[in-house]
Amino acid sequence: MDALLTVSLSTENWRSFVNLRTPHEKQRQFIDSLAPRKVIRAGRRGGKTTGIAIYAALRFMAGRRVLYAAPTNDQVQAFWWEVTQAFAEPIAAGVLYKNETEHVIELPGTKARIRAKTAWNADTLRGDYADDLIFDEWQLSNEDAWEVVGAPMLLDNNGDAVFIYTPPSLHSRSTTKARDSQHAAKLFKKAEADTTGRWQTFHFTSKENPHISEAALAEITGDMSALAYQQEILAEDKDEAPGALWKRTQLDSLRVTQMPALIRVVIGVDPTGSTHNECGIVVAGRGADGHGYVLDDLSLLGTPEDWSQATVDAYHAWEADRIVAEKNFGGDMVRSVLMKARHADTVAVKLVTASRGKAVRAEPISALYEQGRIHHVGTFATLEDEYCMWMPESGMPSPNRLDAAVWALTELMLKQPPQAATTMKR
Repeated sequence: MDALLTVSLSTENWRSFVNLRTPHEKQRQFIDSLAPRKVIRAGRRGGKTTGIAIYAALRFMAGRRVLYAAPTNDQVQAFWWEVTQAFAEPIAAGVLYKNETEHVIELPGTKARIRAKTAWNADTLRGDYADDLIFDEWQLSNEDAWEVVGAPMLLDNNGDAVFIYTPPSLHSRSTTKARDSQHAAKLFKKAEADTTGRWQTFHFTSKENPHISEAALAEITGDMSALAYQQEILAEDKDEAPGALWKRTQLDSLRVTQMPALIRVVIGVDPTGSTHNECGIVVAGRGADGHGYVLDDLSLLGTPEDWSQATVDAYHAWEADRIVAEKNFGGDMVRSVLMKARHADTVAVKLVTASRGKAVRAEPISALYEQGRIHHVGTFATLEDEYCMWMPESGMPSPNRLDAAVWALTELMLKQPPQAATTMKR
C-alpha cells in the first residue's frame, strides 16, 4: 500500500477504503431486503457467495457481528477470499485485525466482526454468537445447526438469519448431513407463505448472473441430466423425478406405524469400496400377512470395517435370518469383510450377483409397492428421496440405499415362500 494512503487511512475513515464488488440485480434484492429472515434459492455460479459476501461486509461496516457458516472448507474459503479482498487496504493498514487461521476480521475496540466457519452440524457453531447468522449451502447442513444452536444464538439481540441453497441433485444429496434432504425446500415454502414480513424469499437461476460466460455455463451443464439442470441451474425444487419408479403419495399411502408378526427379516447390503460413497444397509421383513415391511435404513459413509460392523450389528439387533449383499464389487471380499466384524460367527450371508440391469431388478419391487404389498414402518427420508428421484431410463446410476432395499425385498418377496410366523424382538 502507498505510504501516503496508509497515513490517511484511520479508524474514522477506513470504510472509504473498502473495495466492494458491484452486486448484480438479483444480489441487490436480498442485500437491500429488511426482512430479518431471508431464504435464497439460486443456481450454481449464480453469484450466491459473492452476493452474501457483499451483504456480510456491509453489515460488518454497520458495526454488526456476522457469522458465516458453510458445510465444507472449500465453501468457507470462497467466502473468505471475497471478504478479505474487500477489506484488504484497512487490514494492511492495521485498522482492521485479521486472523487467517480462525477466519476472523475485527474492528478492534468494538464488537463488530466477521467470522467464517465450517458447519455441518450444531456442534461446530456452539459457543459463538452473532447479530447476523448466514448459512450457505443450507441444504447440505443438519437442521440442528439452526434449530438447536442458530435460532437461540439470535434471541438476545433479535438478530437476523440468511439461508442460502441450491436445490440438490440426487448425487449431491448423498453428501448431506440433514435428516430430511428436503428441509431447505420446505423452509423456502414456509418463508414464501409468510405474510408477516418477517420472512422473504429470493430465487434466481445461474443464467441471471451477468458475469458468467456462456462457455462456463455450457461447461457446467454439459454432463447434467435434464432433472439436475432444472435443480442446479434453474434452481427449481424437485421432490420427484419424471419417470421415477416410486411416487411420494404412494409411499405415504402405504406408510404404517406398526407391523404384524414377521416371518423373516433380511439385511440388504450394497457395498462400496470407497469412503466417498455410502454403503447401502436396509433392514426389511416379511409379515405373516404376506406383505413386505421396510424396517430401518442404516446406510452410512465409512470404511469397509464401519459398514460391515453396522451390518452385523443390525443382523443381531433385528434377529435377522440372512444378510444379502451384492458381490459384484470385490467378489468374495464382501463376505470376508463381513466375517471380520465382531460377533459375525453366527451370521448367515448370501452373496448375490447383479446379472441384470438395475432398472430390471427394481421394477418387480416397484410393482409390489403399486399392489400395496410393501410398507415403510415410519419415515426414511433419504431412502425415499432415492426412490423418487432415480430415473432408470436416464442412465443415472442407482443409489446405494435403493439397491440395498431392492436386494432385501427381492429375497423376502420374490425368492422365498411364506414360513411359520415368529415374533421378532424389537
